[in-house]
Amino acid sequence: MGKGFYILPRLPYDYKDLEPHISEEQLKIHYEKHHQGYVNGANAIIEKLEKARKDDVDLDIKSTLKALSFNIGGHILHSLFWPNLAPSVKGGGEPGGVLSDTIEKEFGSFARFKREFSQAAVSAEGSGWAALTFCRQTNRPIIMQIEKHNTNVYPMFRILMVIDVWEHAYYLDYKNARAKFVDAFWNIVNWDKVNKRLEELLK
Repeated sequence: MGKGFYILPRLPYDYKDLEPHISEEQLKIHYEKHHQGYVNGANAIIEKLEKARKDDVDLDIKSTLKALSFNIGGHILHSLFWPNLAPSVKGGGEPGGVLSDTIEKEFGSFARFKREFSQAAVSAEGSGWAALTFCRQTNRPIIMQIEKHNTNVYPMFRILMVIDVWEHAYYLDYKNARAKFVDAFWNIVNWDKVNKRLEELLK
């Protein structure tokens, strides 16, 4: 599809690069099937809306926009998720720079932030996400727990980092042990990318 439609972004690494924390098979299915599915879903709804407007026919707007929000949310969150991961030789550890200072000021320590973020990820009801966001009105980093792709989202908060805790993100590798996947996530966080997102926001 061309201008005016969503496209699947390229991964910034190869399928094997996140092993052993995320297997090649798990990553490939997650990216090619699930993320691509949200892209396709959003684009199909946009086409449906365009056709309805062209033909001047009515749609069930409530259900149409609900589905559009779900699919766009899935696409946007996944598009943020892939770049905030990195092979363990480059990722993991603790952040530096302005991100480290911001976390320290708000949470008291990186360990406290990591614990709260992990708890948000593990306890997300059903399928969802945990996100580190930044509020420009208060100049605070705030953890956001998202249900599905679009529920409990703080409007206009810039997302710095996300973890996908839908079962499709980890089931092949960790079965139903979401907490083990969350623990593994910390080994492949791309702190340079997360820090850059914050630096760009604060310019």
